[in-house]
Amino acid sequence: MCQFRMGEAANLLGVSPDTVRRWTDAGRLTTERTTGGHRTVAGTELARLAQELASESASSGESTRGTALSARNRFTGLVTRVTRDGVMAQVEIQAGTHRVVSLLSAEAVDDLGLTPGVLAVAAVKATNVVVERPH
Repeated sequence: MCQFRMGEAANLLGVSPDTVRRWTDAGRLTTERTTGGHRTVAGTELARLAQELASESASSGESTRGTALSARNRFTGLVTRVTRDGVMAQVEIQAGTHRVVSLLSAEAVDDLGLTPGVLAVAAVKATNVVVERPH
């Protein structure tokens, strides 16, 4: 299972580490402690909160920041869902407020180890989305 430090979790959610700590203290986000006493967040827990935050943002009518994007966008986020159908699979990634969906082979999903809570990058070029795992 993927574990993320508080700063990494904050980065992926687009908030400050203090906000993540407040959410943890308020019970909105479940964390675990390392043997050294540092808090970490399970990838599946982070994916759940990312979807919740994106849903809240969409229902409140918030728009994304008005930035011009090139055709070579890279969205780093968390895999929130993997749906398999024979040789193909649908992978959903929550990258901040952006939900990216890609269709790729089930073999590629297995090779990349794509499961909910895993960190992944969706690279968008024209109408093609490439999903990769950062090392």
